[in-house]
Amino acid sequence: MQVNIHPSWKSVLSEEFEKPYFENLINFVKSEYATHTCYPKGSQIFSAFGHCHFDDVKVVIIGQDPYHGPNQANGLCFSVNDGIPFPPSLQNIFKEISTDLNVSLPPTGNLERWADQGVLLLNATLTVRQSEAGSHQKKGWETFTDAVIKKVSDEKSNVIFLLWGGFAQKKASLIDGSKHLILNSGHPSPLSANRGFWFGNKHFSKANNYLKSLGKQDIHW
Repeated sequence: MQVNIHPSWKSVLSEEFEKPYFENLINFVKSEYATHTCYPKGSQIFSAFGHCHFDDVKVVIIGQDPYHGPNQANGLCFSVNDGIPFPPSLQNIFKEISTDLNVSLPPTGNLERWADQGVLLLNATLTVRQSEAGSHQKKGWETFTDAVIKKVSDEKSNVIFLLWGGFAQKKASLIDGSKHLILNSGHPSPLSANRGFWFGNKHFSKANNYLKSLGKQDIHW
C-alpha cells in the first residue's frame, strides 16, 4: 500500500504514524485489500494529502465514507474519477455552486482541481469494502482523521471548515472557532437537500469572500 502523502504533512503527522493504533489500522487495511475488493485503489487512499499540501490548506470539507461502487472513489471526499456519473450528493453540490456563483456545471466530478487549490477533501474513513458502506469504520481511521482536523485547527489560522450534515458538524469540537471560519448546513444528499437543508447555503461564495477579505486567492469552484 502506497502512502502518497506530501512531505508537508509528514512532519505534522509523524507522531500519529508512530502510534500503535495506526500500525494496527494499516495492517487491517492491507489485509482487507488482499482479501476483498476495496476502494479507493491503494495508491489513492491518501490522495487528499497528496493534492492538498498542509501549508496550502484554505478550506476543509469533511465527508464520511468513500463511495463503495466500482471506479467511483478517488481518495477525495465527494469526488469521483473522470468519466463517472455524478452521485446524487455531488450533483447537489454542483447545483448549489451553479446557483451561488452563477457558473455552469463542470464536465467532471473529479475534485482534484479543488484539492490542488488548497481544499482538503477529507473523509473520516479513508477506505471501504465494495458495496459495504461503513465497513471500515471504527478501525482507527476516525482517530487519524480527527487528529488531522485538530492539527489543522491548532497549527493554522483562518481556515474555512465546511461542515455539511450532522456527522461533519460533530467535528466542530475539534476546531478552534475563534481563529477559523466554521460554516454549517444540511448535507447535500437528496434526503437533506430536498427538505430545504442544503440549497441556498451559499457556502462557496461565503468561503471566497472570506478568503478575499484576507487577501488570499479565492477558490475556483
